[in-house]
Amino acid sequence: MPVAKQPTPKKTADDLRGLSKLAIDVTRGITDLVEAMHHNIARIPGLSSSKEDGRTTGISGMVYRTVHGVTQAVGTGIDSALAVLAPYLGNLTDTHEREHIQAALNGVLGDHLLACNNPLAIHMQLRQNGMPLQLTTQALIAAIPNISGKIVVLVHGLCMNDLQWASMREDGSIQDHGLSLQNDLGFTALYLHYNSGLAIYENGLEFSDVLETLCAQWPVAIEELIIVAHSMGGLVSRSSHYQAKQANFAWKERLNKMIFLGTPHLGAPLERGGHWFDLILGATPYAAPFAKIGKIRSAGITSLRHGHLIQNQDAPISLPDSVACFAIAGLIGQANDVHSTYLGDGLVPLNSALGRYDDLAHNLEFPASHQVVLPATNHMQLLSSAEVYESIKQFLA
Repeated sequence: MPVAKQPTPKKTADDLRGLSKLAIDVTRGITDLVEAMHHNIARIPGLSSSKEDGRTTGISGMVYRTVHGVTQAVGTGIDSALAVLAPYLGNLTDTHEREHIQAALNGVLGDHLLACNNPLAIHMQLRQNGMPLQLTTQALIAAIPNISGKIVVLVHGLCMNDLQWASMREDGSIQDHGLSLQNDLGFTALYLHYNSGLAIYENGLEFSDVLETLCAQWPVAIEELIIVAHSMGGLVSRSSHYQAKQANFAWKERLNKMIFLGTPHLGAPLERGGHWFDLILGATPYAAPFAKIGKIRSAGITSLRHGHLIQNQDAPISLPDSVACFAIAGLIGQANDVHSTYLGDGLVPLNSALGRYDDLAHNLEFPASHQVVLPATNHMQLLSSAEVYESIKQFLA
């Protein structure tokens, strides 16, 4: 059985400050929404256009400006008070539930949280047992017993965190692919924890910097460097390698294999559906302000629309030619079921998980021997499936 992971202590005051900031932002956002609706209703048809961010004038404008001013003053006062109290409130032990909620919140609003310096924003780090690792040679020696030259880095998906690699099977047992590889094949397992609400290219760039530092500070000679990535984590990993190549980072030469579990290489149709929701609302004059509701999606979710790995991506990006890449896909039904093939694992269609595209320029061309399709396996079961772990072991062999 895997050792139970201990979550990272957090300050209660930081949570309160983060939530107060978010509440203030929501209040101001709703005020903007109502004012824009008021503007659009009061406009003269044919002489002024419908706007998402319309501003009113006269007495109405004064009222809305007053609401904004009071909201900002209250928010600033709460934040300042909690900042002063923070050192006196001490630390409380986190629960896994808090980690999951924070990860989900960052997936949806992570770019906003970071831009506003909200304490709830997640900052990228490598962790073990839920505890952050300092990337210096001495700190790594002190933190990791029986450190080896074989490294596997596990990268979680959207709205998730590193603790969720320890997933419960239907029989109640716990499966952690990283810990199993550590016990069975002698790897040192490291887990990336990151803000999945940031654009894929932003996380890819930062992940590349983290790996460069890790390889430079690793206490023993590196024999193998493997990445196992779930869902969006696969796109972040591909982006990191591409950007490492552009920057001529040394770690890219250390990387041997990348294994993708349910990664939407061709994009996520659910996000594309959300984009159509934006367009429909924005085309209706009085509903234009409500288009903002459909846009409450982070840059991370938006960049999933077409699986873009870099900023302003126009051309397709192939798999790294110097790295052996493998794809494991799930099906919610059976292998020959057309309906299941389209739905894939319930979130990622089969063709997207295997990088198969009608346009050959976008086709990733995983060799047949580097693909595994598992029936009756949904997106989250890829983390706990014994069949997935056996496939990972075979790929590493």
